[in-house]
Amino acid sequence: MHTDKPFFLRDPWKYEPNGRKLSAPDQELGFDTRALHSGFRPLEDVEEFRSFAVPIVQSMTYPYECFEKFPNYIYGRSKTPTVSVLEKRLAALEGGEACVTACSGSQALFQLIFTLARPGDNVVTTLNTFGEGYKQAASIFPERCNVEFRFVRDFTSLEAWDQAIDGRTKLVWVETPSNPCLQVTDIQGVAEVAHRRGVPLMVDNTTATPALQKPIELGADIILLSLTKFLCGNATVLGGAVIGPEGLIEDIRWNTTEFVGAILQPFEAWLMLQYLETLSLRMERHSQNAQRVAEFLSQHPKVRQVNYPGLPNHPQAELARRQMRANGGLLSFVVPNGMEGAARVMNSFRLITHAVTFGTSRTICMHPRTITHEHMTQEERDAAGIDDGLIRLSVGLENVEDIIADLDQALARL
Repeated sequence: MHTDKPFFLRDPWKYEPNGRKLSAPDQELGFDTRALHSGFRPLEDVEEFRSFAVPIVQSMTYPYECFEKFPNYIYGRSKTPTVSVLEKRLAALEGGEACVTACSGSQALFQLIFTLARPGDNVVTTLNTFGEGYKQAASIFPERCNVEFRFVRDFTSLEAWDQAIDGRTKLVWVETPSNPCLQVTDIQGVAEVAHRRGVPLMVDNTTATPALQKPIELGADIILLSLTKFLCGNATVLGGAVIGPEGLIEDIRWNTTEFVGAILQPFEAWLMLQYLETLSLRMERHSQNAQRVAEFLSQHPKVRQVNYPGLPNHPQAELARRQMRANGGLLSFVVPNGMEGAARVMNSFRLITHAVTFGTSRTICMHPRTITHEHMTQEERDAAGIDDGLIRLSVGLENVEDIIADLDQALARL
């Protein structure tokens, strides 16, 4: 029978630094095997799906067997069968206990912070975060929810991280490698600092993906993902996810997502399941191509600076080698003459497309100063490395010689 406790509410999650060791699903399997099988086994799930491939269950409501028993799926704002398969697979790939998806990466971040923080609390992060995340940190949460965001300026200093944390800190948030300047943060070091102060660490793993970096193995408690980028790989899905302890995930699902309603739809979840099957292969090719492109740009006389962890002169190159399997497909570079120079180069591309995303199979570029980071002050942009001549380049899966040729002819116009 129904109890007096509301079904659609869960007890708020409380971080326990010395709590039980979490168990992630399917960790006995290899990464590529998990990308193909986690969350759905045709024989084990025969009663629910009776299908070899994960079907699209489009229904947003589900019948009760009887008055006394809640069904496993009730209404689309909480969870649906196809989305649940994706959530289980993402948790398995990241090595986390559970996952909840959202309609975008920015929304996933919002729902995480909205769940954890209360007026007067704070979150510790840096300026090296994605543009929409910075907007939430700089204005949305401080102005509308009285949640403070503290920006650690020297992200390489563990002491600076420690000094920013106090008794009202609810979360430490790291994005590594960062977008668009590819700074690499010491996940293990920051995790040790945060845990010593009794605070969970969240790592945005969007640029590396779990194919190249495993933050939970390095001490992170929570993972943020934009599914839209490399995980999707072709700019056809808008989505996000949070992976972490089951108690936190259920808190987000039932106490925030259920009421906000910003969910991932079944069709998008089904598409993501197809794309994840090739994630490891794609990230290997992205990384190989980006390495070649970065090396070319670093030797070009008309390029002032190249940001890519795979280059030996990158400030955190050694750290990247320790905590990443490869360096990914995102890089950025600075051309002379500021915005005018960037515009000339970008308008001269013939193969490379100017578009506002990254992680697609085709190579695309974007100008951070005028798009993602236009809302920062000049002092903040300087601190974050957002030069007027900075061009972000998401290196695709084309023949790398063709990408380099297009860059070469465009740079020749400077």
